[in-house]
Amino acid sequence: MLAIKIWNYLKGYVIIRIEGLSLERLLNLALTNNIYLWDVKKLNNFQVEVSVSLKGLKELEVLINKVGCKEEILIRNGFPFILERMKKRKMFVGGFIIFFFIIFMLSSFIWKIEINGALQTPTEDIISFLNENGVSTGTPKMAISEEDLKLLLVNEYDYFSFINIKTQGVKLVIEVKEEDLPPEIVDRNYPANIVARKKGVITKVVARNGDAVVKAGQIVKENQILISGAMESADDSFYLVHADGEVLARTRYEATVEEQIVKKVEKETGRKIEQNGLKINKRGIKFIKDIPFDNYKEYIEEKKLINWEAIDFPIKILTYEYREVELKEIKQDIDFIKQANQIKAIEKINNEIYEGAEIVSKEVVHNIDGNILTTTVYVEAIEEIGKKVIINN
Repeated sequence: MLAIKIWNYLKGYVIIRIEGLSLERLLNLALTNNIYLWDVKKLNNFQVEVSVSLKGLKELEVLINKVGCKEEILIRNGFPFILERMKKRKMFVGGFIIFFFIIFMLSSFIWKIEINGALQTPTEDIISFLNENGVSTGTPKMAISEEDLKLLLVNEYDYFSFINIKTQGVKLVIEVKEEDLPPEIVDRNYPANIVARKKGVITKVVARNGDAVVKAGQIVKENQILISGAMESADDSFYLVHADGEVLARTRYEATVEEQIVKKVEKETGRKIEQNGLKINKRGIKFIKDIPFDNYKEYIEEKKLINWEAIDFPIKILTYEYREVELKEIKQDIDFIKQANQIKAIEKINNEIYEGAEIVSKEVVHNIDGNILTTTVYVEAIEEIGKKVIINN
């Protein structure tokens, strides 16, 4: 319904009042002749208000004359009428176009760069590097390629494990996640603390520079300061240094994997249907809602309504494809599931554990609850848990 209203708004429509003794017959004739009417309101036994498109109005007027009724146009709505009014206000329209053009031009540039998540790398260093490579305030948005910018940052900062780049209005937001840097990589010109990468029980602390604030046997939390870069002088004042040292701790890793013993497998039958729709900004609109399949997979293809690189036009054409699937039950071997779950859980832990860690214990627990087999792997290790964090202030 919403899509139809949008379409009629673009084509133009009117709200009319119809008066006469044959209103019911008129509405039936309109239905028979495929004249689409909406927002039908019965005022009394002799009057009714309806909304109808401009094309439908011409056809409806023929029927109104045929049954002996008369109509009155109450409201004219839609894009064609807006254009008609704009022709009579040329100065206003011209000023509006100029204003819109200026706003469009200004909003086509980046006026602020924001870096989030860089704890071990000074933000000003990243921004300076971007400026040297042509990305600065005043850069046109269309001149910035997200993929090229990601590649540029990865090549310079290979310890960035995650980079997400997006524009928010006139602001370029770069979100990064850093791997733990070896001490020698962090810029020693900046004061820094050594903090805990994760929770653990301290087994050894060696502070080569800075003040060790934890000791062996102490339980520490993630991001807790281990070796402080804030040093106290003889006159009770503080000065900042680049903390350096080694902190070993006993850490614990846990990974859980679940798998169904009897699982349903989807198999396509070959039957499919397509539906069309529109996407306005982030909202999608389907023209047809009923899908004749109980089980199906949905695939969506998006195309630009206007393929112009300079402007991201907010209206896009969507094609929905629905493929029917049959669900079949398959019972898996219990021992095979246990082995596969254990491998997956260990892979998860290997992705998290610090390189060079010494594994001191491992435990595997399997549990069956109904149709679900759960495998949990526990690993304890002795590892370096310190990471350097720049003291930005």
